[in-house]
Amino acid sequence: MEVQLTNDQAAFVRQAIQNGRYSSEEDALKDALLLWEKQERKRAEILSALDQAEASFVRGEGRSIQSQEETALLADEIKQRGLARLKAAEDR
Repeated sequence: MEVQLTNDQAAFVRQAIQNGRYSSEEDALKDALLLWEKQERKRAEILSALDQAEASFVRGEGRSIQSQEETALLADEIKQRGLARLKAAEDR
């Protein structure tokens, strides 16, 4: 496979090699692809979660929010779940 980088991209890679971040262009490209894969997996997870939420809503499993207090409680629950997911991801 042959990849044509823009001048700016090539300079960026050269600088990373000169700074010791990578030992070769191939290493830089492999790292970029790993990041892309990770981003795409996360995107797929988000889309799946949205599909599950929509299906739940269609089944009538939604939650009615009637007041600012209920909104604040839900926001806190979401925050706690998010923090737990971040911690689990860090522990991997």
